[in-house]
Amino acid sequence: MIRPLSTVSRRFQPFSTGIASKPSQAFTSATRSTKCLAQVKEAEEEAAGQPIDSVQVFRKWGCNDDDLARIFERNPQLRKADIALLQANLSVLSRLGLKAPDLVRIINCRPKFLLISQVHRYFDDRFVYLNSLFESKELLKRAIVTNPSLLTFNFNSIEPALAKYQELGVKKEEFLALICTRPTIIPRTSFNEEKLEYIRKTGLSPNSKLYKYVVAIVGVYRMETIDEKLTNFANFGFSDDEIFELIRRHPLVMTLSIEKIQRNMTFILTAMKFDAKTVLEIPRLLFINLDTLLRPRVLLVRRLQDMDVKLEFTHRSIIRALRMKETRFVQFFIESQPKEVANELMEFYTKAKQIKSLAGSRKRFIQKGFPF
Repeated sequence: MIRPLSTVSRRFQPFSTGIASKPSQAFTSATRSTKCLAQVKEAEEEAAGQPIDSVQVFRKWGCNDDDLARIFERNPQLRKADIALLQANLSVLSRLGLKAPDLVRIINCRPKFLLISQVHRYFDDRFVYLNSLFESKELLKRAIVTNPSLLTFNFNSIEPALAKYQELGVKKEEFLALICTRPTIIPRTSFNEEKLEYIRKTGLSPNSKLYKYVVAIVGVYRMETIDEKLTNFANFGFSDDEIFELIRRHPLVMTLSIEKIQRNMTFILTAMKFDAKTVLEIPRLLFINLDTLLRPRVLLVRRLQDMDVKLEFTHRSIIRALRMKETRFVQFFIESQPKEVANELMEFYTKAKQIKSLAGSRKRFIQKGFPF
C-alpha cells in the first residue's frame, strides 16, 4: 500500500526539519563576512589616504619642495606640528582662496601662524565681519597675506582703531590700505596731543596722498622712538623746519633705523664730500643700501676720476649712477672703457661690493618679517 506523500518517515523528519528550519545560516554567515572585509578594506584605504606628518599635510594642500624648504627654514617647529591643527588652519586659508605662495609669505612674516589655535576658532563669524569690513575679496586676501594677525585679532580692537583714524581725517578705504602696509596699525596705534602736534608740523592736509602715512607712522611709534629719530636728524645740523619738511615730502624716512641714517650720512659727509643738506634735495641717499649699492658705485666713480676719465662728480651724475640698473651701470661705467681698464674696474667694483662695514658685520641676526 502506497502511503501519501504528505507523510514522511519519522526517521527522516528530524533531518529534513533541521535543514528547513535553518535555510539561510550559511548564506548569512557569508554575507556578514563579506561586509566585514569590505569595511576593513574601506578603513584601510581611508587610513592610507590620511597624512602621517606635516610634510604630507603641506603637500596635500598644494606646497611643492621649494615651498616646504622655505617654510621649514623659517620655522623648523612646523615639521613636528600637530597634524589636526595644521589641517584646521590650512582649511581656513583655503576658504579665503589663498594658495601655497601666499602661505610662504604668511609664514615668513608670522612663523608661528599655523600653530595658533585661534585661527580656526570662530572663523565663520570672523569671516563674515572681515567680508563686511573690506567689501572686496581681493583686498581681504591681500590684507590677510600681509597682515595674518587679522585672523586672530579681537573684533573689538579693529573698530576703535578705525574710528581714531577717521577722526583724524583718514578715510575708511585709506585705513584698509594701511592695514596691508602697516600690520601693527591696529594693536599699537595711540594718539596724544604731542603726537597730534607732530602731525600738524608737517603741514599736510587730510586731502594729501601722503597724509595717511604720516598719521600711521606717528600713531604706531612710541613718543620716545619719535624723539630719538628727530634728534638723530638734528645731530647732523638739520633744523626743526628742515626735518619736518623732509618728513612732509618723504614720510617713510621715519621708518629708517637710526643706525642706517647714521651710516649713510657719515658716508655722504666723509667719502662723497657732500653737504648734509644734500639729502633734503636727494632723500634717496638715505634709503639706498650702503654696502651693496651706494659705496661701490661712488667708489667706482671716484676711481674713474683718478684715472683721468672725463667724468664730473656732481649731484646729478651721482643720482644718475644710483638710479641705473646693475647691467646698465656696468655697461656705461665699466664695459665702455678699453678692455684692460674695464677688467681692472670690474675687479675693483666686485671687491668694493664685498666690503662690509663694521656696524653691519656686528649684527647678530637678520631682521625678518614685519619691520615694526
